Amino acid sequence: MSENGGPDERPRRRGQGELEAQVLAALRQAPGPVTAAWVQDRLGGDLAYTTVMTILTRLQAKRAVTRERAGRSFEWRAASDEAGLAALRMRRVLDGEADREAVLARFVTALLPDDERLLRDLLGLAEDGPEV
Repeated sequence: MSENGGPDERPRRRGQGELEAQVLAALRQAPGPVTAAWVQDRLGGDLAYTTVMTILTRLQAKRAVTRERAGRSFEWRAASDEAGLAALRMRRVLDGEADREAVLARFVTALLPDDERLLRDLLGLAEDGPEV
């Protein structure tokens, strides 16, 4: 119990996905490659440096961030914007399924009409090839 007689106030625990999103948002706002300490500072609060490093390493394994050696440590940057990261997540889900055709068919049939039209337009552009 706290001094005022109510239950102890504990900071809300962030989920892993939420923390990853916050790290990626910080990296997208960075002026260039940045250190884990820079990310930790931007996230504020009581987040441990080791936690930031763990999240960065997990994001690197997911190919959402890249790192380059900078002296004895690394500098990190987001590998893509939000749309690119969402596409990467979609690709990982598709890659994890045995029947890709069924998954894609269900995905397309569940699209809203405007999204389906947009997808058809994008596929048409891909068939036409790059513009010169």
